Amino acid sequence: MTKKNKEFDELKKEDLQAENEEEVKEEVKEEVKDKVTEDNKESKVEETEDCDSKLHKLEEQIFKLKDENNKLSNELDTMKERAVSLAAEYENFRKRTKKEKECIYIDACEDILKEMFPVLDNLERAVSVDGSVEDLKKGIEMTIRQFQSAFKKLGVEEIDANGEFDPNFHQAVMHIQDENLDKNSVAEVFQKGYKKGDKVLRYTMVKVAN
Repeated sequence: MTKKNKEFDELKKEDLQAENEEEVKEEVKEEVKDKVTEDNKESKVEETEDCDSKLHKLEEQIFKLKDENNKLSNELDTMKERAVSLAAEYENFRKRTKKEKECIYIDACEDILKEMFPVLDNLERAVSVDGSVEDLKKGIEMTIRQFQSAFKKLGVEEIDANGEFDPNFHQAVMHIQDENLDKNSVAEVFQKGYKKGDKVLRYTMVKVAN
């Protein structure tokens, strides 16, 4: 083999080696590219799966919120119906109570007036009959007794004004100094008072000794 042939072979080897190196580089680049592409695909798949999972969770939350909203809306409608029903019941109760009170008042007035009518009848008779002062006095006394009888039937009592002054039943309109009377005692009655049970209908108007 000549020297030139050897040199040619050497150059050929170098060229082949260079070509092999380039091919290896290209193969490595392709492998790296494929790897990167594959990693990107996997990353995108993972991101897609993660987004799908989050979207699914959001859809579940939205569904739950809608369900709760429907329940609250139904409860609100029920409460509104109850409120309207209660308002109607209260209005009916108010009207019924008002009517019952009016009936009780009318019945009470009727009971009282029935007892007063005979007294009025006797007064009218006494005025229309001619007679002496003594006869007129007897007629008035009889009318007073009728009043007292009517009061008794109605449960109305005269307030006792004897003894010590009691602000729960007496109204002091005058005070006097009198050594013959006990301190804070009733000295004189100007107007009789009446009560029905524990209810004072009219306080006794009195003069009180200091």
